[in-house]
Amino acid sequence: MNQTNFISPDLIRQRFSKAMSDMYREEVPLYGALMELVEQTNRHLLDSDQQILQQLTSTGEIERLDLERHGAIRVGTAEELATLARLFAVMGMQPVGYYDLTPAGVPVHSTAFRAVHEASLQVSPFRVFTSLLRLELIEDPALRAFAQSTLNQRSIFTQTALSLIQRAEAQGGLNEQDADAFVEQALETFRWHHSATVTAEQYQQLSTQHRLVADVVAFKGPHINHLTPRTLDIDIVQAQMPAHGITPKAVIEGPPRRQCPILLRQTSFKALDEPIAFTDQSKACGSHSARFGEIEQRGAALTPKGRALYDRLLNAARDELKDFPNEANAARYNALMTQHFGEFPDTWEGMRQQDLAYFRYFVTDKGLAASDLKNAPLEDLLSGGYLRVEPLVYEDFLPVSAAGIFQSNLGDAAQTRYGEHSNQQAFEQALGRSTIDELGLYAQSQQRSIEQCYAALGRLAP
Repeated sequence: MNQTNFISPDLIRQRFSKAMSDMYREEVPLYGALMELVEQTNRHLLDSDQQILQQLTSTGEIERLDLERHGAIRVGTAEELATLARLFAVMGMQPVGYYDLTPAGVPVHSTAFRAVHEASLQVSPFRVFTSLLRLELIEDPALRAFAQSTLNQRSIFTQTALSLIQRAEAQGGLNEQDADAFVEQALETFRWHHSATVTAEQYQQLSTQHRLVADVVAFKGPHINHLTPRTLDIDIVQAQMPAHGITPKAVIEGPPRRQCPILLRQTSFKALDEPIAFTDQSKACGSHSARFGEIEQRGAALTPKGRALYDRLLNAARDELKDFPNEANAARYNALMTQHFGEFPDTWEGMRQQDLAYFRYFVTDKGLAASDLKNAPLEDLLSGGYLRVEPLVYEDFLPVSAAGIFQSNLGDAAQTRYGEHSNQQAFEQALGRSTIDELGLYAQSQQRSIEQCYAALGRLAP
């Protein structure tokens, strides 16, 4: 087949993201209210803050802001995870990062499927936080065997989806017709199921072990459990959610409010209590809480040095709190976070000078007009106004924040302590490949931008 007829994986991902958003809006009405609130907040910020508008416009982020979503899905077996990796690959998405949530009492480990090049991210920054249940953490051998047997009996992908994945792999892509069919069929893996595959008693046994175990095991397939838009000011959204009929979680996860946002800040509303039918019931007499709303604000990607400082300050604040952040201690926790993060520079230049964050470099009009920059060092080009920088957006997740979101929606009973240690090797064996180091991706993006600047100035990078 002529490869010129293939649809770009980036465009397939963009179509899938929109289809997912449309489906989730139908399934979870509050998602629509959430989207309206985020859109209003973003529009207000862009109208009132010229600095934010200029930054987003110069980096091209303004064009992706309304498209930006991240979803989350949980699967139960190595085969399901490996097939998901193949499905996401059709859309140009690769597994980035490894996240172990067991230290926070959540029996999963995860990765984030997303595009890895800045050009692809500009087309569609859609990402999916994908978790694999750690069946070995189910303490009761009989219950563990039942969970494994139940998962082994299901197939979470349509036959057409599997055929199209194979076709894309064999041909190197999909044409227009196949791409549309792929989006339609792939969406079925993420659709909500009102019918369980277990009895009410079996569901209760799984839920008693951990509510997330029941969520993964008890249905004929997984479901998208949240779809998250990006806001430019999460504090405004958090404050206004109650007026829109939405009750937010008590604490915004991630770093405190700053002049120069870093990494990722997230908030959510409580999981919906939705009717389900068990196999020993003729109608939907039970209920299940799994899907919730989430909002995020993304800041600058941090270097290894910056991440180490972030982790140290976060741990210091939490150690001093001596408790899991919740409604009762939210004010004290926020005060402690602000206090400890006073040590983290809150200017872009301060972060750049101390090598705490990654940046994109751009040639200015002055730089393009100059003709005598052949041997000028990078710092001289910056100080002379020939180049400028903008922070690289953090495209990934934070394990402590992810666990906090999970816990707030699974209830206090979810805070089980597991003795197992991180097992990235087992996760990657199930995945069928290694996960990609996200910090390396940011370093490559930064370096590419520098090389592009040197090329525009008419000289090679040093």
